[in-house]
Amino acid sequence: MFCTECGEELTLMYAAGEGLVPYCKKCGKFRFPQYSSAVIMTVTNRSRDKILLAKHKGQTEFALFAGYIKKGETAEKAVAREFREETKLNTVKAKYMGSRYFEPNNVLMLSFIMIAEDGEPEPDKNEIDEVKWFTFEEALENIKKGSLAEALLKAALPEIKKFN
Repeated sequence: MFCTECGEELTLMYAAGEGLVPYCKKCGKFRFPQYSSAVIMTVTNRSRDKILLAKHKGQTEFALFAGYIKKGETAEKAVAREFREETKLNTVKAKYMGSRYFEPNNVLMLSFIMIAEDGEPEPDKNEIDEVKWFTFEEALENIKKGSLAEALLKAALPEIKKFN
């Protein structure tokens, strides 16, 4: 890790009440890790008996819908915007489920369950190759194995029926 101000390599130093924190000797300041925030959605229909999954551009396996939160935007607004951009469908309702850090992209993923309006999704061909409705069982069979999306889907399924 390197200092975002001067580029100096950071070392870990004890900060009272914080534990080991990256520290810049040149600037004389602690540099807490920075990362982006994104939303990731388990999308269900109004009947709550199907899950909508997407094959993102160039991918061979299905995953959940996700997108970065823009500066000044709330996570709830990002859920609705990202889903609309990627499918042309509106969000009826969304519920926050929790967060997970996704190390490969250095992103804090804020997980939501969301209900989509009825209608056929029209995938944004710049981002999505295919979208498809699945039963719960089919969604589990088709989602990328061992992925964060699979873990979040498994956590969301029991909550979907309770979501009102």
